Amino acid sequence: MDVKVTTLKNGLRVISDPMPGLETSAVGVWVDTGARHETAAENGISHVLEHMAFKGTSKRSALQIAEVIESVGGHLNAYTSRDQTAYYARVLKDDVPLAVDILSDILQHSVFDEQEIAREKEVIVQEIGQTFDTPDDIIFDYLQETSYPDQPIGRSILGTVSQVRGFERGMIADYMNRHYLAPGMVLSASGAVDHDALVRLAEEAFGDLSASGGYEMEPAVYRGGDYREARKLEQVHYALSVPGASYMDDDYYALQILSGLLGGGMSSRLFQEIRERRGLCYSVFSFASSFMDSGTFTVYAGTGEEHINELSHVLTDELRRVSDDLSTSEVERAKAQLKASLLMGMEGPAARAEVHARQLQIYGRVLPAAEITESIDAVSLEEVKNLAGRLFYGVTPTIAALGPLKNLDPYERIAARFN
Repeated sequence: MDVKVTTLKNGLRVISDPMPGLETSAVGVWVDTGARHETAAENGISHVLEHMAFKGTSKRSALQIAEVIESVGGHLNAYTSRDQTAYYARVLKDDVPLAVDILSDILQHSVFDEQEIAREKEVIVQEIGQTFDTPDDIIFDYLQETSYPDQPIGRSILGTVSQVRGFERGMIADYMNRHYLAPGMVLSASGAVDHDALVRLAEEAFGDLSASGGYEMEPAVYRGGDYREARKLEQVHYALSVPGASYMDDDYYALQILSGLLGGGMSSRLFQEIRERRGLCYSVFSFASSFMDSGTFTVYAGTGEEHINELSHVLTDELRRVSDDLSTSEVERAKAQLKASLLMGMEGPAARAEVHARQLQIYGRVLPAAEITESIDAVSLEEVKNLAGRLFYGVTPTIAALGPLKNLDPYERIAARFN
């Protein structure tokens, strides 16, 4: 791995990962600011800012931003999560300077035109409506909010319609000035890229970015509880979470393995028992979500009204059974799947640029693939079984359910199964 990292005088970090034989590059800026860094009054503003960054700068209109990148065959995109916002481009190797220039322009010189703000707020309102109308999407927002009530990490990334419509130009600009600071930003590129040339571009484009300021992030405190919403749907959408592992926990890789063997594929326990043997659902899966200071393990399934209580019982039984009868072969299969997924996901320049930027923000360094696979291989059967015992016994679960719910047990009865 020929990954190089340089820190500019203002604290912005530049990382490159050359991939010989490629003619294209992925380049982006990852900002360590997302929904969990907002106050209650600001909820949704990180996402609004992400949208507005493309709506015109002091030297380019919104149309010109789109035209200049697409005229060279490239594309530009962005996303907002709870702990970061990313802006990235894919271009031919000779157009890396253009990509860096556009990224620096939208992140430092956006004008936040009032008319553009008004139009884009309505676009985001439509996005909120689309999410609300997608039960197997919105249910995870409800699950997160119930797991972390009255906390920034628990609030929706999109915010509410009333809040989004209430954001004014000054609020958006002030939020950007307070949070988009050089020490919390990473310029990451992978593919056909030269490190020294990238550093020179970064110094020219981002050298004046402020290194001062900062903010305190509110720690996450898992609470758990119950969210139910009766809707006229064909299925009950059911999600369950328990406390998991943060990025910094020793159990991080053990939890990834546990999640894989429980609900990570067609051979997983939940898939085999709930779908294949009992025919209770079409979709069932599990995943582990991690943050710097917290994390959750989540299972999702959708089933008919008449099957929801049976599914809930079987799901809980499977979670609790794993600490007793887990086999070495299951653990080894989950390890192989996890390693393959990680390595296959690193074969494209966009994925590599993102992973390296995130590792730099989380760990302060880039983790070699060999180190990650060794950490996975080092997890023992007993470690996974012990982790399952801690996760699924004596905990307060979080339940979120949407659909026809009259046959679903009360929360207290479901929670009692974890005692």
